[in-house]
Amino acid sequence: MKPLTLIVALMLVGAGCTVGPNYKRPTVDVPGSYRGAAPSSQVAQTDKEQPSAIAAAKPPQPVTQPLGDEKWWEVFQDKQLQELIRTALANNYDVNIAAARILKAQAELGIVRADQLPTINAGAAAINYDIPRAKNFPNTASSVNAVDASFNWQLDFWGKYRRATESARANLLAARWAREYVISTLVSDVAASYFQLRALDLQLEIARRTLDARKESLKLTKTLVSGGATNMLDQRQAEQLVAAAAESIPDLERRIQQQENYISTLLGNNPGPIARGLPLTEQPHPPEIPADLPSALLERRADIRQAEEQLVAANAQIGVAKAAYYPNISLTANAGYASSALSSLLTGPAGFWAFGGTLMQPIFSGGRIKSGVKYTEAQQQEFLLIYKQTIQQAFRGVSDSLVAYQKNREFREYHEQLTVAAQDSARLSEVRYGGGRASYLEVLTNETNYFNAELGMVQAQLNELLALVDLYRNLGGGWQS
Repeated sequence: MKPLTLIVALMLVGAGCTVGPNYKRPTVDVPGSYRGAAPSSQVAQTDKEQPSAIAAAKPPQPVTQPLGDEKWWEVFQDKQLQELIRTALANNYDVNIAAARILKAQAELGIVRADQLPTINAGAAAINYDIPRAKNFPNTASSVNAVDASFNWQLDFWGKYRRATESARANLLAARWAREYVISTLVSDVAASYFQLRALDLQLEIARRTLDARKESLKLTKTLVSGGATNMLDQRQAEQLVAAAAESIPDLERRIQQQENYISTLLGNNPGPIARGLPLTEQPHPPEIPADLPSALLERRADIRQAEEQLVAANAQIGVAKAAYYPNISLTANAGYASSALSSLLTGPAGFWAFGGTLMQPIFSGGRIKSGVKYTEAQQQEFLLIYKQTIQQAFRGVSDSLVAYQKNREFREYHEQLTVAAQDSARLSEVRYGGGRASYLEVLTNETNYFNAELGMVQAQLNELLALVDLYRNLGGGWQS
């Protein structure tokens, strides 16, 4: 009973002795609000004064909770886009690689955690030997048969293995948060790429419609030239308009196919066509986004949580390094049977046992232990700075996105007015030219301005949607299931 009592006593004493610092979340400078978050009253007044043609076509749905807490299918309501995101989440290589890293971290945790437990081994041996007779030595022949079990336990008296387990567990959580960050990024990438594809589709539609209209105008001009009502200069200017619209079509078709190839890669597929859903102008998005508390970002953003778990792991490694200063205590035991005759192997007289313990205290290691502690402390400081830097960059990302969403929305509203004015100018110039009160140069100028305004309008609509995607990602949304 005395050896068993000694083991229990050592376990109780060792359980409460853990060297190294315990983790405490660092204090960070969290602003009270995001820069760029406009008051709701100001945003509402802007909407009232400058109604949006897109908003009239598709009434936006107000945000009832912080955007970062919304599920991705609640933010991106295009059914086809939702299907693309689901496919990407199932097949994307980056997501699957991140999942494999979680499995690896789980296995590493199991390996490290096993060091806290004793090891028990069993074995058997049968040895027959015959030593030939030599000078002054008789011929010797015998055999040894044995079965035994061994017990070995490295006592975690100073918490070395507990700290190592703590570090491995934090690395596992970091791997899980890394996967969530990959998912959040993937959702944003698919949504942004899809919106860019729909913008290219709309620009191609505008280019083809413009080309058809300009071809009709060219026919009319040729008729007027042949009748002597105008000169060849007008015909050449009309041909310029046709060529300008025609040359944009091949480039847009190229960009559309390349964008489809990129989206296919995000989906984990080979290059191929991508199904479409709602047009760009019908994609629902909120007119304003209420700013959440910046402190909530520390819990929601996956990259911040990942950086914190890496800091936890590095902090625990300091305890592992400091434990090397203290004695290494181990218990060993061995029991079994040994006999030269196999028939009497398991009899009482053949049994044996042994029990003991060892203590090994480092005396001189050439500064290895001290350097190991300094290394882990420096590593902990590195991850602390990375953690704080990640938070600071997150705050900046949210502020930039809030400003971008608001200002891109204002820009789009003003560009709508520009497009309407350019359209009316092109129409009036055609009327004036038909009445002989203007040259075709005026038509050329106003038609070019209108075509560019239409393409710019598409880009403005796209920028507003891309700002929404970027804001959703920066607020930590997208990984929630």
